[in-house]
Amino acid sequence: MFRSDLEERASSPSYEPVKPQSGLWSFIKKFGAPLIAIGLLLSKFKGLSLLLLKVKFLGTALTMLVSIGAYALLFPWSFAVGIVLLIWVHEMGHVLQLKREGIAASAPMFIPFLGAFVAMRQMPKDALAEARVGLAGPILGTMGGFAVLGLYALTGEPVFLGLAYFNFLINLFNLAPLLPLDGGRAVGAMSLVFQVLGLGMMVVMVFIAPIMAFVAILGLPELWNRWKTRNEPEGRAYYDLPLKSRVGVGVVYIGLIVTLGFLTAATFVPNPERVFG
Repeated sequence: MFRSDLEERASSPSYEPVKPQSGLWSFIKKFGAPLIAIGLLLSKFKGLSLLLLKVKFLGTALTMLVSIGAYALLFPWSFAVGIVLLIWVHEMGHVLQLKREGIAASAPMFIPFLGAFVAMRQMPKDALAEARVGLAGPILGTMGGFAVLGLYALTGEPVFLGLAYFNFLINLFNLAPLLPLDGGRAVGAMSLVFQVLGLGMMVVMVFIAPIMAFVAILGLPELWNRWKTRNEPEGRAYYDLPLKSRVGVGVVYIGLIVTLGFLTAATFVPNPERVFG
């Protein structure tokens, strides 16, 4: 996930951990709310993104350590470290693509139980560039998942299988077609209408994953602004893409969803004790 200085809004959640049993889920609800509130408060300080562009790797290292400690409250340390490293791989996909687009960006900053985000100095030049940046995260994230699967094949350690499942699941989650998730960035290149339809999909998905309500609330202001300005000269220019580009984004987007859906199902472990011992 990535964020622009021009968009002063709450930090968007990028990920959702593997849903624990009732006791752990109660723990998350109890202690996760304050962490979310802190993340929202920090994100509203004007100039935060500029600050993150300066602190770079120091900020990344500190927030990674905090996230590892938070996840270690729920999972073994090895699994907590793996979770954060896989999220880092996903975010680095955005960072690398932003660099290719000529846009200055921060290193990834982590928020416990919400994932991470990348701050950028400006918006991409058009919806196609935005889609490329959005899709780069799940693409590199999927490659990271294959690497973990390779470690599982070499070692037979169940923890690597659990990490692969977690990785594929969160990358699939990020492809939901609603801003500010990566999927919302991608479908805008196909049509702004898909971003609006994504909001309706989120309403339905709230009954499956309540965190979707939080995502929808964060994305509504940006979605409304884009819809309101769609017929203005800048808005029309931003979404004016050739059919070939729209189809290309659609093929990559759908292909990722199908691939990650299959991989998530293939790595699912019915018995968590097999992973955590």
